[in-house]
Amino acid sequence: MNTVEEIAGILRNQKSAVIFTHTRPDGDAIGSSMALSRALSLCHIENQVVDDSELSEKFSYLELPIRKFPTLDADCYICVDASDDTRLGELTSTFRKGARKGKVTVNIDHHVSNTRFCRYNYVRERASNSENIAELIRALGVPLDGKISEYLMTGVVTDSGGFSHSDVSGDTFRTAALLADGGADVSKICYYAFRRQSKARAALYAEAVSHLRYLLEDRLAVALVTQEMLSRYGLGQDATEGIVDFGLTVEGVEVSVCLMEYKKAQYKASFRSKGKVNVNEVAGVFGGGGHVLASGCMLFGEAEEVIDKLTYAVLQHMGE
Repeated sequence: MNTVEEIAGILRNQKSAVIFTHTRPDGDAIGSSMALSRALSLCHIENQVVDDSELSEKFSYLELPIRKFPTLDADCYICVDASDDTRLGELTSTFRKGARKGKVTVNIDHHVSNTRFCRYNYVRERASNSENIAELIRALGVPLDGKISEYLMTGVVTDSGGFSHSDVSGDTFRTAALLADGGADVSKICYYAFRRQSKARAALYAEAVSHLRYLLEDRLAVALVTQEMLSRYGLGQDATEGIVDFGLTVEGVEVSVCLMEYKKAQYKASFRSKGKVNVNEVAGVFGGGGHVLASGCMLFGEAEEVIDKLTYAVLQHMGE
């Protein structure tokens, strides 16, 4: 693996770059990619940020010039907050085509499941990838101005669960302090990220958590969100974010899963664990991954079949 100083040196030598991040980007993906974009611009490196998905309305307070597809024939392709290139969704083929043509590829990530899929890789497990990007930006010699600080604080706050996850470290708080000094408004970010929601989203959340299914002697909680529910409330797929966390608030539950119907007979599973179960390994059974305590994957089949599959996989990793 490369050092952050080596990655900074590689980026300084580029004239242009396209920054990719994972499909259905969360606050960390958006914050870390946009902060790096601004830092590269301040280094006079032409760049674009691309993602194949619709962006969540909750991040409307940020300036987000993110494209669906690159229009820049860049020298360098940078992947941010993605554990492997399949996480880029519909842009996977674009990234792979560029790599085959000899573009410089750089991978900056914090997931334990990262496959080191680029020519140059900086992967350090932290509460958020924004902490890695903050370290890289400092190595580039770029000051943490107001915009960069706001982007990065969005990533730190959202991926750390408001500094509540078990992987939060002293480094997390030290980075946050630098970003607060740089002008990031933590109160505003927490309001938009965690507390602000529409009446329709509140109703969806209430329906989903009121029908939680408890399995494996109440150690597993499963929430199901169907396309019919999303359509009925007039909401997009991003409205399911955060539902998975509710299950872990229930005493006795060790693993919480939110199953979102992505399309017919295809479900996006989001996993959370209190620590006894490594959900990165559980997600890995189905070709997914992420963190020990938070991961995701796709499952195929009808709802009951999918629930049976993931229940068995969780049971196999409970170590009892």
